[in-house]
Amino acid sequence: MINQNTLDDLSRRLRDLIASSPAQDVQRNVRAVVGSALQRMDLVTREEFDVQAAVLARTREKLEALEARVAVLEGGRPDAPARASGPAADPAA
Repeated sequence: MINQNTLDDLSRRLRDLIASSPAQDVQRNVRAVVGSALQRMDLVTREEFDVQAAVLARTREKLEALEARVAVLEGGRPDAPARASGPAADPAA
């Protein structure tokens, strides 16, 4: 039979061999290169993207509401160009 100490020693040697293998080094190097490239791309997190998407949706809603108000104030003509305000814009003045 094989001694328990011999099995433990063999297990430890295999673990050390795998930890110091070139494949492990390649994996670490690839992770470092990919991580560095992603960092230089100045990407945002999913959470930051979702927050900005919500802000954009609220801004669009406000813009549509303001466009509707302007159309009503201009006499219900949604395609009418915006009029300038002030004394120079009023021909009756």
